[in-house]
Amino acid sequence: MTLPSVYQHKFAEKLTILNERGKGVLIRLYNIKKTCTDPRSKPPFFTEKTMESCIKYVNKKFPNVDMRSSTQHLGPVHKEKADIFRALTAYYQTFVDVLEFRDHVYELLNTIDASQCYFDIHLNYDFTKNYLDLIVTYASVILLLCRIDDRKALTGLYNCTHEMIHGTSDPSFPRLGQMILEYENPLRKLMEEFGPHTKVGVSFGNVGSAVCSILIVARSVTCMCSWYGQMEEHWEAVSNALLSLHFLFARRNHSADQWRSDQLFSLISNPAGMLAPANSDTACAIVDPSQILKLATLVGFLLCHSCLGSTQSCLDLWRAALRGSLYITLVRDEVLPIHKVTEEAFGSIKGYGKRIADIKECKEHALTHRMRTYLDLKSSLFPPHQVVYVFMALSFCRDEVTWLCRHSEHVSKAKNPEDFSDSHLAELLFLMEELRRLLRRYQNLLQRYCVQYLSRFDALVLSDIIQDLTVCPEEESVIMSSFVSSLSALSVKQVDEKTKFEFSGLRLDWFRLQAYTSVNKAPLQLRENPDVAKLMNLIIFHTKMLDSVEELILETSDLSIFCFYIHLLEKFFASTMEEPSMLRYALAFPLLCADFSHATHSLCPEEVRMQWDPDGEWYPHLRSCALGLCNNFLEEIARQASSYILDTCAEQRNLSEQLLPKHCAATISKARNKRARKAASKKGEVERDKPGAESHRKDRSLVTNLDKLHLMLTELCWTLNYVPSFLVFEHTVTPAEYLSSQLEMRLNRALVRLAQASPGSTELARPSEVLAGVQAYATFLVSLMHRVGLDTGRLLRNVLLQQTQPLDASGEQTLTTLYTNWYLESLLRQASMGTIVFSPGMRAFVNLPKEGEPTFSAEEYSDVSEMRALAELLGPYGMKFLSDNLMWHITSQMVELKKLVTENMDVLVQIRSNFYQAEQMAVLLPRLTAVENVLKRMTIIGEILWFRSLAQEGLQDVFTNHCPFLMGPIECLKEFVTPDMDIKYYIIFLFSSKP
Repeated sequence: MTLPSVYQHKFAEKLTILNERGKGVLIRLYNIKKTCTDPRSKPPFFTEKTMESCIKYVNKKFPNVDMRSSTQHLGPVHKEKADIFRALTAYYQTFVDVLEFRDHVYELLNTIDASQCYFDIHLNYDFTKNYLDLIVTYASVILLLCRIDDRKALTGLYNCTHEMIHGTSDPSFPRLGQMILEYENPLRKLMEEFGPHTKVGVSFGNVGSAVCSILIVARSVTCMCSWYGQMEEHWEAVSNALLSLHFLFARRNHSADQWRSDQLFSLISNPAGMLAPANSDTACAIVDPSQILKLATLVGFLLCHSCLGSTQSCLDLWRAALRGSLYITLVRDEVLPIHKVTEEAFGSIKGYGKRIADIKECKEHALTHRMRTYLDLKSSLFPPHQVVYVFMALSFCRDEVTWLCRHSEHVSKAKNPEDFSDSHLAELLFLMEELRRLLRRYQNLLQRYCVQYLSRFDALVLSDIIQDLTVCPEEESVIMSSFVSSLSALSVKQVDEKTKFEFSGLRLDWFRLQAYTSVNKAPLQLRENPDVAKLMNLIIFHTKMLDSVEELILETSDLSIFCFYIHLLEKFFASTMEEPSMLRYALAFPLLCADFSHATHSLCPEEVRMQWDPDGEWYPHLRSCALGLCNNFLEEIARQASSYILDTCAEQRNLSEQLLPKHCAATISKARNKRARKAASKKGEVERDKPGAESHRKDRSLVTNLDKLHLMLTELCWTLNYVPSFLVFEHTVTPAEYLSSQLEMRLNRALVRLAQASPGSTELARPSEVLAGVQAYATFLVSLMHRVGLDTGRLLRNVLLQQTQPLDASGEQTLTTLYTNWYLESLLRQASMGTIVFSPGMRAFVNLPKEGEPTFSAEEYSDVSEMRALAELLGPYGMKFLSDNLMWHITSQMVELKKLVTENMDVLVQIRSNFYQAEQMAVLLPRLTAVENVLKRMTIIGEILWFRSLAQEGLQDVFTNHCPFLMGPIECLKEFVTPDMDIKYYIIFLFSSKP
């Protein structure tokens, strides 16, 4: 093949476009599979009874469904043809995309084979990686296509409705139907396509009709036969590309202990080289996920298996890949049980007994594989010239997480569950997030370093290498000269001015140059000039540090795969919340939900709009899935944090309660007895600890309940305070707000419980005791401001304001309702019965001495201090509610008095006329009815008015204490303003007068 034709083939562009297109087709197939698997989301006519016979008929006759002779079988389809055609259009076009994708892959692989290209990941990294990615993507598309059980019904019904509406079948259907039939056994067909020439020649005649249609549409017969004739060369190209992965694969599959012994991530292992830049000949390749390496290796050797018997290095690499995993990912949560599939595929090939034995041995090794111990990343402090290690660490950690994810979900439950679980997963996820956050924070520093490195070192070295080339065609010379000029023009000033760098064109040119120089007969051979490849690979990595840091972070640490393992992620989160040492890393799970947006693809936009199912199941989701999970995780973290906060508040309230005046009586009595030298009581009473005794410890290892609560609370507050906010699908999430809302709801209930003496009792605690408890709660909550970014002032104002209303925001009772009902139903009711009376001297209600113990002491609830405490708790709104209820009761008593007056109206009129006549009064008074009732009701009114007066005095005292400068003018107005004075002018005069 001539060199100009190599330029015209545009391998770089085609590989880039086809790989991206293949990923999109793969996502669409996945979407179809999930949609058709769930009865609730599949097309509605697939679940109708009347359509069952039609679907069976189409599946049976596929692809040769004769519309003219099958009217009786397709009657229901004819009735709903328009709806069926509209519903199946997107599905059918996806299958057509698969057909077109296969044709383009065939054509490109044919052209690459004809050009006799060679592949080496260390030299032509982009060319090799994209070549292997294309093969893996193509195989994944075919395998996933065959997992769609309704593929025949979807395409067959669409073609039937198309013929019913347009009078002819769809032009793509004959080839599409033939392709679906060919891949009934997808692996066998793929192995035939990628196998050596002799085996492909056998299968050529079996698929003659499909080949002929492909020849007509895609390429000429000569080109197609040439492609099959060159499969041996294609096999060699694939095997060489895979063998170049051997070094990378071996290093990536060491244990963490081996990495530690090699001090892979240690900066101080070689003090003399600490200032030397961490360069690598394969800087871009070393950060590739090992999952991609395993997938390429296993799928590549599965399709091109002949090299396993001829090349020992191929066999060693294949065995190493089989030992690493039981499952490899095709796309998202669709996995391939590689040992089972490979054993079934090789079982039908004669002479592969040794290979099957190797598979079984490797499978046993994989079953005993335990998750490698994590690297210690907490102490990693990497300078800019060592940043490659950060990306390596992210990539290695992501490998461990995805391995755990795949195997925890798909491995049989009969296996040892400890092999597929890890209690420290949250810490690893958190450290990954920390590394990503540091990379984003110091991106400017990385840019300054890389700009200087590119302009002052890379450009100079590249210029010298170009001048030393013995052969350099014009096209390659122009490209490499543009590299030097682009790099030399960089300066630190561009970073300071925040210039947006763009090197995608330079990277594409290097990709083109790899393709030009990887052809067998190219004048400039890249394998003969490895220095160019090594330097350019390093330059490409440095350019990514300037304009693609976010993309590189995503490439090395994306965990959007958890979007398709929802239950597993929830399980990991639940185990994290049960492990105290992992609580500080719990925020890693909500932060992980932000990665779900990276699972979307432009060819499948409808996934983003799927909604949460009210039954609790996740449809193909993404947006609603990410937001729902993030919300659930943060609510659970906030729920536990608020629980620990309120438990700590309760402990602080218990300590505060020890300082209440009622507890000092025993201490005073003991001191008086000691002073009077009286003998101590012999009743064996337990001596009460003095307040503060809990702080005296002989051994610090003795941990109290309060210590445990503080420790747990510190961990949870640390995780909630890690980031102020983050984005999930363009929604800003603020973790501290979840704690605020949870705490507000729970604090309302906690304050109500403070007032209740016991859960089943109707008695309430004294207002002064409740106020002391509220103050203890408030004091501790204010101290939270030092631990978490929470506006505790706003929180307390909201909660206490809600307690001044009859019902809180949740519709539950408040302190205002409880105390209003209790004073009306308990204290004032007993006062109306005569067991409690008002004492003007004490300014309180007191109990009358009677037989039996009273249920409560009235003066302890109605004296001046208690009324002030009640006013503090209920506030002006609550006291107004109490006053309104009191006045309502007075009004009801007045209504009853009015009824009594009406009943005795005649007698009362006569009494008034004869009030000074004793004889008439003696006769009239006995005629009055319900005299005792009148006196009783008047007494009730008086008691209520006295209690209302006490409450108002308490509120006035509180107001005077809290806002004296406001109460002063009000008292002045009350004292000097008379009813006949114009109040408006007096207020103007009062506030405009000078002191």
